[in-house]
Amino acid sequence: MRKKLLALDIDGTLTNTQKDITPETLKKIIEVQEKGHVVAIASGRPLPGIRKIADIIQLDRFGGYVLAFNGGRIVNYKTGEVVYQAALDNEIVRDIYDYCLKAGCGMVTYDGDRVITGTDIDGYMTFEASINHMELMRIDDFKEYIDFPLNKCLLTAEPDKAEKIEEELVSRFGDKVTIFRSEPYFVEIMPQNVHKATSLEKLLGVLNMDVRDLIACGDGYNDLTMIEYAGVGVAMANAQDIVKKHADYITLSNDEDGLVPVVDKFILGVENI
Repeated sequence: MRKKLLALDIDGTLTNTQKDITPETLKKIIEVQEKGHVVAIASGRPLPGIRKIADIIQLDRFGGYVLAFNGGRIVNYKTGEVVYQAALDNEIVRDIYDYCLKAGCGMVTYDGDRVITGTDIDGYMTFEASINHMELMRIDDFKEYIDFPLNKCLLTAEPDKAEKIEEELVSRFGDKVTIFRSEPYFVEIMPQNVHKATSLEKLLGVLNMDVRDLIACGDGYNDLTMIEYAGVGVAMANAQDIVKKHADYITLSNDEDGLVPVVDKFILGVENI
């Protein structure tokens, strides 16, 4: 049996609507690792927000990988080694921060185990910090403070406003950074040409594996690149319509253990799936 790489988004994919991994899904993810396949979590979350999930599926035991910040940082979860990292140009981040002040939208980035902002704190920031189990802190001298490598920034606004912000930022900065909405209210700012697909390409190189052996599963806008890139791109039944449109296979929802038939069909080779 050829070794496979199973790349999993967290929210809406690996976890259900209660943000839990169901027993049947957990059992199947452990089984696939016990059989020698590699599991990687590919998430827009920062590393602190992934640790709990990574521990539950035992990536440390099996030597799995975490692709944090939509692929801006790849970590061997067993050793803690950063095998790949991409950072934003801090001057561009400062320019985007100035834009946010004028546009009246929120902006956060990440400093270790803290979510930091120089704009007014809103409910979307609080939600981001909460789901990642991180402290949220407002920094008065934000532009001076961010003198360290930044893997990602996150802009927050009401969905209608976020759509306009995305369009304006793509027009102004689209040739310098990657900009997309991961949720209707989140606009992600990533280093140019860094996303889940490019990160998985790097990981396949580290593992000396072929893209044909990559199965990528997701539901959101930021999963689209890896679903298009993978040998088998899988959309959950609860996925955004555009994700389903570009998927090779649509499975059950995240509340119906949708990853179980994916593993059985494309990795374990179980019949009648």
